[in-house]
Amino acid sequence: MSTEAITDDLTTRTENSPRELLVRAFFFACAVLSIVTTIAIALLLVTEASKFFTSTAHLFGVEGETATIGEFLTGTKWRPNFSPHRFGVLPLVAATLMVVIGSAAIAIPLGTATAIYLSEYATPRARSFLKPALEILAGVPTVIYGFFALVYITPALSVIFPNISFFNMLSASIVVGIMITPMVASVSEDAMSAVPDELRQAGYGMGATKYDVSVGVVLPAATSGIVSSYILGLSRAIGETMAVTLAAGASAKLLLPVNPAAYLEGAMPMTAAMINLLTGDITGGGLAYRSLFAVGLALFVITLIMNIISDVVAQHYREEYE
Repeated sequence: MSTEAITDDLTTRTENSPRELLVRAFFFACAVLSIVTTIAIALLLVTEASKFFTSTAHLFGVEGETATIGEFLTGTKWRPNFSPHRFGVLPLVAATLMVVIGSAAIAIPLGTATAIYLSEYATPRARSFLKPALEILAGVPTVIYGFFALVYITPALSVIFPNISFFNMLSASIVVGIMITPMVASVSEDAMSAVPDELRQAGYGMGATKYDVSVGVVLPAATSGIVSSYILGLSRAIGETMAVTLAAGASAKLLLPVNPAAYLEGAMPMTAAMINLLTGDITGGGLAYRSLFAVGLALFVITLIMNIISDVVAQHYREEYE
């Protein structure tokens, strides 16, 4: 019997052993559980949000007041607790986009520069300290970031901008940017470290400097992982709750994300609106309560789209090395 045949026979026996079958079944169950959980969340949001809209509420036998899909998607006022009720989600989406844009302006350059340093410039000793420190920073509870914004960031900003509101989007954007920087830096550094050293040595062999190799060779080769880190970080910024709730306030007004002066005012992102409703005096099963699921569904769809974009970009720019 040849060596390959013996190897295949041993591999088959190992894979069919009770221990291997048990381990395989366990991991399969974990994978199925994660998929089922995601589907269950999506079905819950769709089902409950459908009861909120006029065009689909009759399917669930819902009686009483409902809202139209058009009002929800195009309305410019959000007032679910007081009559007359207004359920326009645009102010909430605009505030969320402001947090995403502001945090991206901080986390993307800072996280990328940190990743380049850790991957290309830091000594093994420095990396052994800095990488765990980043992971610890990523594990700080978000409510702590919110209090940090109120106690330190907002007073510092008031010195520069005397007319800034106590609750403002600039402070929320800064604290969320600080919060997602470790994620961007860690994932980007992993992508850069995965680039083969042969590419670096080829650059050095052509007379390139450390900076040229880092920016001109390693960075383009790790584009898929770096862009994925951006999308993952911004997805977390979209879904951030406590930090933006404490820093941005609870004023649901429509601000334009492209207007720099708007960042000095307070607003209500989508997650803050959900917290505000849950902690308020709302009736279970009422219209305001059902609007929670409509906002949650919109947030779920936005995050899903960003994750799909991340996968598409990663597949498009992925480099395979042998």
